[in-house]
Amino acid sequence: MIYAINYDLKRPGQNYDALHEAIKSCGDWWHFLGSTWLVDTALSAQGIWNKLEPHVDKNDFFLVIGVTRDYQGWLPQEAWDWINTRSLKMAA
Repeated sequence: MIYAINYDLKRPGQNYDALHEAIKSCGDWWHFLGSTWLVDTALSAQGIWNKLEPHVDKNDFFLVIGVTRDYQGWLPQEAWDWINTRSLKMAA
């Protein structure tokens, strides 16, 4: 399944390297938009959150949500290639 991990980090200057490494550890990932990651993983949304929560501040905002086959946007071709090669793993 592919999940979108979206966040609004509220602490300027905070080092979020450990958070980024936790996201990468969830599975194959794509990251082109500043606060959005796509992760191709066998984990559930709760499983992803369990990995990320230790690395965030209580005032940060997060949304982990399954990606469906109904999508559109303006991204570089390499992003669409990544998404399209995994489209069978997306929610209906």
